[in-house]
Amino acid sequence: MLIERQEDVTPAVLEVMGRTRDPRLREIMTSLVKHLHGFVRDVRLTEAEFREATAILNEMGKLASDTHNEMVLMAGSLGVSSLVCLLNNGDNGNTETSQSLLGPFWRLNSPAVPNGGTIIRSDTPGDPLFVNARVQDAAGNPVVGAEVDVWHASPVGLYENQDPEQAEMNLRGKFTTDEDGRFWFRTVKMVGYPIPTDTVVGRLLKAQDRHPYRPAHLHALIYKPGFKVLISQVYDPHDPHIDTDVQFGVTKALIGDFIRHDEPHPTYPDVAAPWYSLDYVYVMEPGEAILPRAPIK
Repeated sequence: MLIERQEDVTPAVLEVMGRTRDPRLREIMTSLVKHLHGFVRDVRLTEAEFREATAILNEMGKLASDTHNEMVLMAGSLGVSSLVCLLNNGDNGNTETSQSLLGPFWRLNSPAVPNGGTIIRSDTPGDPLFVNARVQDAAGNPVVGAEVDVWHASPVGLYENQDPEQAEMNLRGKFTTDEDGRFWFRTVKMVGYPIPTDTVVGRLLKAQDRHPYRPAHLHALIYKPGFKVLISQVYDPHDPHIDTDVQFGVTKALIGDFIRHDEPHPTYPDVAAPWYSLDYVYVMEPGEAILPRAPIK
């Protein structure tokens, strides 16, 4: 098809997209072309803006490394990650869900830790936190023998792969749920932190007068055959940025009850006040247990 005017471009491209053999890929590419061409027309994208946009995408690709994933960071900052998550969980977006964002800092092969153990692997000053959690299905039955991978930022707001002062795999560990679907461990209370602001996403936030902070949260990735892999974040409601998460990841179902205790710990006499406890119930949905691709090594 020869192009005579701008109106001819979209039908020509859609005709080609329609030849895609795979039905799902054909559906995605056809919709993408319609919306992308509609966007270009809606904002009347200039040639200079188009060149700048392609340069930004190229820059984002070059920023990928073993410790940083700019594409994931941008998807979260645009609310895309949160939207995809909520559309695909909780009865296809109709009910609350324990599912959340994977984030850019999950690593494979976290070391195994027995229930009741600690995930602190190097000197990490901070208020002690004791997590007691239960994994169950939608009917409330315990999910026994599930692998639970947990990780979180330190009290200075850095994950161990970002911080040379922390030991390898500090504040990371893998647990197995018991016959009641429970797992429990000791760590230090995490804090909120800013996402990196020295790259493309940082420039976007500055242009929009947005802060870069994520509220304090505990990550978990739970695996058990017969269930969809549960990726979750449990947030501290007392964090000052709980209502303005830069990654749009906070939902009501993910608010945890981080309780402060000002008396001595009943079991650990070495634990000075204040210390915190967190009790939370993770709900898994039936499905295929497929691990996501780790965003960093």
